[in-house]
Amino acid sequence: MIVVADSGPLRYLILIEQAELLPPLYGRIVIPTGVLGELTHASTPPGVRVWMEDLPDWITVKSPANPLTDCSALLGPGESEAIALAQELTADALLIDDQAARAEARKRSIAVQGTLGILDLAAEHGFLADLPSAIDRLRNTNFRASEKLLKFFLERDSVRKKSKLGG
Repeated sequence: MIVVADSGPLRYLILIEQAELLPPLYGRIVIPTGVLGELTHASTPPGVRVWMEDLPDWITVKSPANPLTDCSALLGPGESEAIALAQELTADALLIDDQAARAEARKRSIAVQGTLGILDLAAEHGFLADLPSAIDRLRNTNFRASEKLLKFFLERDSVRKKSKLGG
């Protein structure tokens, strides 16, 4: 499985101490050099910068050979590189949160998964025991999602837990 990540999902999973969910879900993760730069920039939260200084062996950094030129005005450099790299590698998924970037990736037939989707998938597969707690921790960051979307994932988790209990 080939999975490329933008900075958003990595940043938030690191901040809520759930980055270890990525290898059991996806195996190796490829990040473009622009995403590495964003996650080690001085404005990035210190905990994320420290985590990025000693990358785990399941993260590979790679530059796209052919940067995007047709949509770079709409997207940040990391997002553009992540989409270009996902396209080049024929990635199975692109981990990305930004709505404009997700739309661009979908236009290019790249499957996308955001931070909430990653947490939900981890809960579904039994890698994350407490999705509500993870979402509460996300709320304590600058992660942006509508209450409607957060409620959707919380309700989905509740239904999943009830069905596992047989009721």
